[in-house]
Amino acid sequence: MQEIAVETFGAMAKTEKIAFILEQVRLCLDCNDYMRAQILARKINPRVFVVDTGKEKKKPKEGDAVIEEAPPEIPSLLELKRMYYELMIRYHSHKNDYLEICRSYHAIYDTSTMKEDPLQSTPMLRKICWYLVLSPHDPMQSSLLNSTLEDKKLQDLPKFRALLKHFVTMEVIHWDAFWAFYEGEFNMESSLPGGVLGPRAFEDLRQRVIEHNILVVSKYYSRIRLVRFAELLNLSLQETEKHLSEMVVSKAFIAKVDRPAGIVSFQIRKDSNETLNSWATSIERLLDLVEKSCHQIHRETMVHRVTLKA
Repeated sequence: MQEIAVETFGAMAKTEKIAFILEQVRLCLDCNDYMRAQILARKINPRVFVVDTGKEKKKPKEGDAVIEEAPPEIPSLLELKRMYYELMIRYHSHKNDYLEICRSYHAIYDTSTMKEDPLQSTPMLRKICWYLVLSPHDPMQSSLLNSTLEDKKLQDLPKFRALLKHFVTMEVIHWDAFWAFYEGEFNMESSLPGGVLGPRAFEDLRQRVIEHNILVVSKYYSRIRLVRFAELLNLSLQETEKHLSEMVVSKAFIAKVDRPAGIVSFQIRKDSNETLNSWATSIERLLDLVEKSCHQIHRETMVHRVTLKA
């Protein structure tokens, strides 16, 4: 069944093709064949689930292949969309790709049937919040974080709104107080639909808090002693240096550590154009200063000569 290229069958209905490919993906995931599951899943373009209600169906012309109607047991396009993203959640959970898991949950959450049912949308929104927080910081994660904060339904979940606010506000998060406040909510995820948070989730959550705190410190300090840095992060010197090095290697920011002096220096990343513009501006200022100095010297000389003649 995995070898059948159903996408080449021109007369088969679109929903029937999608359902068949999704069944192939499910079988691969059940067999732990994640590579083949990824290849099969790429045959489905997520944009196919966007239904354009204003677009009229084209009438078939003479000579065109006749597309058969889908059998009644084939799920609707909306149900297929949910099935697709649930399979994608299974696939990305294997790789602990939290951002892609979050995007899959968000796609399910955006369906009309999900938003109309608070019993389903509320647990889904909780999942979105947790996986957003667990995702490493990058532009896509930041954009999704801010858009989720604007969701009106998040007002019914004040704890999760505060959770996202923690990672948007540029303030240091104290891990002990943070975990004491959210431990119950974190452990409660095991009883919610959609699967539990993975066994690595706790360590990854702590890692995200540390990364957030390092980013906050890098925003407010240009130079800081390593001892004070470790004190702000509530970590040992070795752990602080380890996490700092990992973030520098991942190019989250630029920093240098003077280990003998115990000082961390943060620098603003500049591209070549900014460096060249800065250099040109500095040269221009220098030439202006030289010109003004020459003018002042010449002026004082003239005044001095006039005074001597008088």
